[in-house]
Amino acid sequence: MDNTNNQGLAPSNIRVGAVDLFCGAGGLTRGLENAGINVRLGVDVDPACRYPFSVNNKAEFLEISVTDLDSENLGDAFDDCDVRLLAGCAPCQTFSRYNQKAGPSDDRWWLLQEFSRLVAESEPELVTMENVPGLMDQAVFFEFATGLETLGYHVCYEVVDCSEYGMPQQRNRLVLLASKFGPIKLLRPKDLKWRKRTVRQAIGKLPALSAGEVDAKDPLHQCADLSELNLRRIQVSKPGGSWKDWDEKLVAKCHRKKSGKTYPSVYGRMKWDEPAPTMTTQFYGFGNGRFGHPEQDRAMSLREGAILQSFPKSYKFIAPGEPIYRKTLGRMIGNAVPVRLGELIGRSINSHLSAYGENTDQGLSRIAANKHSFLAKKSRSSRRLKKD
Repeated sequence: MDNTNNQGLAPSNIRVGAVDLFCGAGGLTRGLENAGINVRLGVDVDPACRYPFSVNNKAEFLEISVTDLDSENLGDAFDDCDVRLLAGCAPCQTFSRYNQKAGPSDDRWWLLQEFSRLVAESEPELVTMENVPGLMDQAVFFEFATGLETLGYHVCYEVVDCSEYGMPQQRNRLVLLASKFGPIKLLRPKDLKWRKRTVRQAIGKLPALSAGEVDAKDPLHQCADLSELNLRRIQVSKPGGSWKDWDEKLVAKCHRKKSGKTYPSVYGRMKWDEPAPTMTTQFYGFGNGRFGHPEQDRAMSLREGAILQSFPKSYKFIAPGEPIYRKTLGRMIGNAVPVRLGELIGRSINSHLSAYGENTDQGLSRIAANKHSFLAKKSRSSRRLKKD
């Protein structure tokens, strides 16, 4: 277990309540909870996310499209808290560099605008958004950030190298923080003293598996079978290498073409003593990236992928006795906000609140004023509903 410290722990006299939009399997929620933030509600349209989100976290799960959500849905979740946080990660495939087809015609393109609408309707004191760096190339992101500034938020955003914060994975993510209280920023690696972690440190002690095998004690620690051809391929694959290391007779026809030479990072093994490559939704397939086990002749198991996404080894993704569908679980795990990144966000928010709230009478007065304004708006809205 890697080291930690007390930097960014929750202020003792400020109760933060959070709602996690696009919550998925609960990676962001678990990270925020690890930082001491009370997540009250998770929202997602995918019914497969209900079990892992609910069984592993304290928050309630609401299965609804964000497009059908309004501030009334959020009101009860924000009761009895001093500061409200609206958090989320809109589905990122639309903005990923791997997606060559998506654009404004993709419905997911507009989900960030729905996030912006909910911020305007509920006016939480804090907002955080996480996504792929490619989102910064799109006008919809700058509309989102500018909209926050227009509403009176102090906004900061940056691309985070997750491996610098102790995640055993090379993953760059865009993180935005916004606050009504004053300038806000992410904590730096030196502030938290979280050491870099490697594949070996993360999954090196898990039971060995053969291709297609399932661990008797953990059904999630299972890996896909390999064809005879792919078994021969992985047997000659080098950690950190690709199909370019093989004898030509093993190379797929598509890679022998000139166009195929642009895909060097497939059919390779991970390196033991470095962070893993970025986990995609298809990390469980040997041919989908550099997802071969460093020394065992197989692709990664579902459990290994979850651990590399910094989920605890005990995190439950499926009810006992239910069938396991790799495509469904791979999607949930690969799409998740890494737990460690969620904790970084939570600790950064706590540090900000300590600076602008706990240690200054003015900050506490602003928090109290915001809470009073929110409760007054909720009361007026409730009276309107009763009248109608």
